[in-house]
Amino acid sequence: MSLSIGDAAPDFTLKDQDGNEVSLSDLKGRKSLIVFIPFPFTGNCEGELCDIRDNLHLLERFDANVVSITCDTRPANKAWSDSQGFTFPILSDFWPHGATAQAYGCFNETTGSAWRATYVLDAEGIVRDIIATDSLSVRRVVADYPKALEAIG
Repeated sequence: MSLSIGDAAPDFTLKDQDGNEVSLSDLKGRKSLIVFIPFPFTGNCEGELCDIRDNLHLLERFDANVVSITCDTRPANKAWSDSQGFTFPILSDFWPHGATAQAYGCFNETTGSAWRATYVLDAEGIVRDIIATDSLSVRRVVADYPKALEAIG
């Protein structure tokens, strides 16, 4: 199932890099960016999250939650987060493998990873924008995130 603009985002409960559970319901009440990343420790994925890390102040102007989801393990996400100084949750969708990515319609069956897709949610958890690329090798542009959050109002 693919999500469309106007759909309610599927709920999830996943563990972050520190072992804390994070649910979509925890994010409600604020705008949110749900950033699916194919693989930790890879150039494009790391570049995208480092761009978010370095521009977090632009997103905080909109009082927005930022969470990233990978289909990798929590220990791998922890090592990656610690090495890069990420201050936002990196959630593990490892088991059942890719279940959240599948619910959001962005699971890549060929690679066993998520596609490069970001779901921009309003405070009620409704999808207001989808920022994605057609290729695992093409990065999203971090400047698109503040524009999408601003458009929500």
